[in-house]
This record gives sequence, structure tokens and C-alpha cells, in this order.
Amino acid sequence: MRAWVLEQAAPVERQPLSLKHRPVPEPGPGEVQIRVLVCGICRTDLHVVEGDLEARRPSIVPGHQIIGRVTRLGAGVREVQLGQRVGVAWLQRSCGDCRYCLDGQENLCQAAEYTGWTADGGFADYCIAPASFTYVLPQSFADLQAAPLLCAGIIGYRSLCKTGIYAAGQAGGAARLGIYGFGAAGHVVIQLAKARGLEVQVFTRDKTKHQVLARELGANWVGGSFDQSGDELDAAIIFAPAGELVPQALQQLRPGGRLVLAGIHMSQIPAMDYADLYGERSICTVANNTRQDGIEFLREAAAINLRTRVQEFAMQDANRALQALKHDAIKGAAVLRVAEVIAAPDPSRAETLEAEAQ
Repeated sequence: MRAWVLEQAAPVERQPLSLKHRPVPEPGPGEVQIRVLVCGICRTDLHVVEGDLEARRPSIVPGHQIIGRVTRLGAGVREVQLGQRVGVAWLQRSCGDCRYCLDGQENLCQAAEYTGWTADGGFADYCIAPASFTYVLPQSFADLQAAPLLCAGIIGYRSLCKTGIYAAGQAGGAARLGIYGFGAAGHVVIQLAKARGLEVQVFTRDKTKHQVLARELGANWVGGSFDQSGDELDAAIIFAPAGELVPQALQQLRPGGRLVLAGIHMSQIPAMDYADLYGERSICTVANNTRQDGIEFLREAAAINLRTRVQEFAMQDANRALQALKHDAIKGAAVLRVAEVIAAPDPSRAETLEAEAQ
């Protein structure tokens, strides 16, 4: 099978991914083999490829927003069936036995594995994943449009929940949410927030793509990353990996407001005045996701007819797609098309599909 492999982290301008031929991975007990159809391209992939996240496994295959068809079942699998379309997200597995897993906080498990970072991901013809950590996808989402839901969507959903705000704000008016950075996650969260009745303000540096898309999706106010809208925010989410935005966002928060930092990696946060945090303002980070986040988010996304905006890249253009993402050249979300398979395969042809890929 074909697989994009990272041998050595480097700036994406150097095209660090190499297209290799590898054996098709075999599922172990409780795992499934998945024929990858498409895979979303996330800023976390960029952090892995460029080394912002320390290498945890040599020759890793990136990609953690996987849409594919189940082509083989490992022993004991009951959750999914051959031929079924499933999604694989960032959290690939957790131990199931630690205090965090037992307390419904598997996203904090210290022995967890992560797709495309500690376990091979979806920039390949095939991947494997624990059946219990896959998602059966609503049929209302086509392959390309479903891919960003598996990270940008799930993490965006968790971030929105962590703000603690709902439709009703101060004095009975609409609660006001600020979004800093408007890439794949931002363009999903604004749809969730608007459907919940929130007022949304978007702060993003790109005027030609991201600010335009924010207006198209119903933002109540749009401006630059360091602009002040003149309105107090009930809560804000920073999706951009820019620590310098933290004091900027805090200055827009009302007393008692919460700032949520949604990225797995962020540049250094500068010194700030205690006055910016005072007034029971708080800062919360988002660490990974739980399976329940994914289940709840996919249900809500289908209910509100959420639609992602995607830019498709061919399998051979993985390096170019990462470069475009780094330089804010994507309007919405980037998705790598790995296969042209559209219809569900006949389960009896699972062996044939594997041979074709080799």
C-alpha cells in the first residue's frame, strides 16, 4: 500500500513527507482494518510534521481525521461490520483502567495513543484502529465533508462546551462568543454556536479567506486578530496556536468570562497584567477528546445540518496541502483524497481489496 511517512521532522517547505510502499497492516484482537477513502489535514498534523510536537514514534504516518470502509475485523469485534463506513479521530485508544478513564476523562489518560502521532494515521491506503474507538458516521455527510468533523469538529465541540455559555446571556440577551482563528475548527464552531442562539464575533488575521467565510457563516462582527470589537465577550475560544492572543482575548472578556485554549500546541504566552485576569475571569485548556464528545457532536451536527467547507487535495499532494495550511491558504478545511472508492465494498471482497492496494 501507499503511505506518506515522516522520517525526520522539518519545515513543510522542505517537503518532509515521503511516499513509501508498506505492507497492509493487519488488525489485532478488537481492531479493524480500514480502507482509507479521505483524510482531513489538521494543524496538529502540521505540528507533528514540523516537530512542534516531539516525535513519539519513528517513521510515523500522519493523519487523524480518517473516513474509510471496514475491510477486515480482528478477533472479538462486535461494534462494527465489514463494509461499514467509519471515522477515526485523534484519540486512538486509552488504557481503560486509570483514574481518568474510569472517571469519564479518557482524554487525560497518560497511556493513551494518538492517531497520526503515536500510531500510524490516515495518509495511507489502509490503517488499523480499535473498533471501540471508531465512529459510525451519519449518512447525511459525504466523505469529503465528513473528514473535518473528526477533529476540527469534535475538538471545536468540546471547546464550545468548555466555555460554559448557552443561548441566554446577561440580562436575558444572547450570550456573546469570540472565536480567535478561523480555520477548520472555527468554521464548524460558528455553525454550532449560531444554531444554539449565540452571538458570534470572529477575530482572524486573514482578510481574503477567513474573514469572508466568517461573514458568510453569519458572524455578527468580524475583525483582525488584535482588533477590539467594543463589546464584552461572555466567553472566547482561541484556535490559533498564538500565545500572544491570550492577553488580547482576556481584555475582551466580561468579569466571570472564560477563555478556552483549544490547541494541542501554542507559542509562548507573554507576560500580562493581573488586571486582565482579575474579576473571576478564567482560562481553560482543551486536551484531546473523549469518545462521548464525538458521539454527541456527530448527533448535533446531523441535527442542525452542519456543512463543512473543504478544499480537496490529491493523494500525491500531501506536502503541498500542509504548506497551504501553514500559510493560511485554505478556506475552511483541507482534505486529502486517498481513494476513489465511493460505494460500500462487498464484505466478501475484503481480501481482494487488500491485494489491489498492494
